[in-house]
Amino acid sequence: MDKKQQTPAPGKTFWRLIKYVYHVSPASLIISFISVIIAAGSTVIGSLFIEQVIDRYITPMLKEKTANFAPLAHAILLMAGVYAIGLVASYLYTLLMMLLSQRVQRQIRNEMFTHMQRLPIAFFDQNEYGDIMSRYTNDIDTLMQMISQALPMFGNSMFTVVFVFFGMLYLSWQLTIVSVIVVALSIGIVKYLTKKSGYFFDLQQKKVGEVNGFNEEMLNGLKVIKVFSHEKYAEADFDRYNEELREASGKANTFATILFPIMGNVGNLLYVLIALIGGAAVLAGSLPLTVGAVASFMQLSKAFIMPIAQISQQLNSIVLAIAGAHRIFAVLDEKVEVDDGQVTIAEKPGVKNAWQWQVPENGGTKAVPVKGHITFDHVNFGYVPGKQILYDISLDAKPGMKVALVGETGAGKTTISSMINRFYEINSGTISYDGIDISDIQKDSLRQSVAIVLQDTHMFTGTIMDNIRFGRPDASDDDVYQAARLARADEFIHELDDGYETVIDGSGSDLSQGQLQLLSIARAMIADRPVMILDEATSSIDTRTERLVQSGMDNLLAGRTSFVIAHRLSTIVNSDLILVLDHGHIIEAGNHDQLLAKKGYYYELYTGKKEIQ
Repeated sequence: MDKKQQTPAPGKTFWRLIKYVYHVSPASLIISFISVIIAAGSTVIGSLFIEQVIDRYITPMLKEKTANFAPLAHAILLMAGVYAIGLVASYLYTLLMMLLSQRVQRQIRNEMFTHMQRLPIAFFDQNEYGDIMSRYTNDIDTLMQMISQALPMFGNSMFTVVFVFFGMLYLSWQLTIVSVIVVALSIGIVKYLTKKSGYFFDLQQKKVGEVNGFNEEMLNGLKVIKVFSHEKYAEADFDRYNEELREASGKANTFATILFPIMGNVGNLLYVLIALIGGAAVLAGSLPLTVGAVASFMQLSKAFIMPIAQISQQLNSIVLAIAGAHRIFAVLDEKVEVDDGQVTIAEKPGVKNAWQWQVPENGGTKAVPVKGHITFDHVNFGYVPGKQILYDISLDAKPGMKVALVGETGAGKTTISSMINRFYEINSGTISYDGIDISDIQKDSLRQSVAIVLQDTHMFTGTIMDNIRFGRPDASDDDVYQAARLARADEFIHELDDGYETVIDGSGSDLSQGQLQLLSIARAMIADRPVMILDEATSSIDTRTERLVQSGMDNLLAGRTSFVIAHRLSTIVNSDLILVLDHGHIIEAGNHDQLLAKKGYYYELYTGKKEIQ
């Protein structure tokens, strides 16, 4: 997310969230809203009924010699009916809002996942995975709590305050003024505490994301930490992040929890004042009040203060959810990859693994065979403005050529391979594929024509068969076996207890790094694409295994355009073109023999006079 982007007002985020919830299930929200009003109204009607019970039934009965309880019983049953309606309404909105929160949770997670699939790689370069995951977990959980609990309780309290206010006016406007004055004096405290707690709840969410991001980074690098005995430093850094989270959480909850007791005591104070003033007024006859009216007003005063305290308390949950919603919407508002390409790719009818470009022409499309001719023409690129990485890169990889990229770490080798897939957009120059500017090719189609074996292998939870088939979901079992044999992975797979049906987890911890690399190569082989990119594909394979794989790799790359990034120069001596890079510049180009004859940088690397750092 763009850290310079201005944070929208909480109110704007709140109404955007309400609109989102409404679109998920309008009926549930509307019925819940009506039920909240009914529940709040029943509470006030029940309190007002106390006046009628005392003045119309109980007081007259005290003067009768033989009390007739029938009218009182009828009134009590009527009062019970009102409360029963309120109870049903409360149950209904509680149930509906709980179900609605689950639906919102499911939909927003689906939308976030779908949206993230379309975000550019640069987004993930600039944001920690732990912080992104925090939006999936903590932030969405706070939304669910707000929708299922805080929002209906807040609405119920708001309507209760309004209904109670008019109920008190009906009974006595003089006592209502007293109540309003007491409440008004406490509003300043409420605003201060709510503002403070809201700020620290927002900060708490950010700190949770930072802690999650740090934890993920440390877990991924745990072996490195142990090798360098860096545990104490890692613990110190974690303690600092954790202390910042504790401090933010402590202050947020301190301001939130202190609010309710304060408002509770204000309610007790108002209750006593109403009893004293109302009782004195009845005895003195200075106000048109009855005992029933005072009793009813006292009940309403309790119902007036407590909802205000609940409003203040639920505001904290709502503010916390708004902070989470802002972080979620920030992801959903991220711009997806720009793709203006019109050229698509399709398999040639009747021919397996033969591809054609579908180029728009004269209102129709023209089929152009996919050959794998890649050219860079004066390409310049930088990940961020003002910091250039590649300088004036030009190369011509004809169909079937094996192009090797050699250079120190940070020279720009992987960056060049990323340009072919349009993981990043170049600043200037052109890259063409079979004579077509790759910016004119739809990204999905472009990436369907390129297979990659990355330096960092990644498997998915499932069987070995499923992981190899990931390269081509419609591949048959025989295709999987053939790809594994070509990658020389077949041998170790058969040594496993369940063979190709062996289940591995996403981290691949059940296999060695070399075995994972072999599976990654098999996955690329089964994809059978016209262009192949091998980014340190044999970096984790021992020398003996490398020799086995190399023969299979040569068979795979035959007739295909390939880009090979390697530190081991022995793996690229048979390349048709070797490009030597240094700080984003191509400083030497030619085949193995030509570069040795120049006795330049490549010669020094190959003869051991210079080492790749």
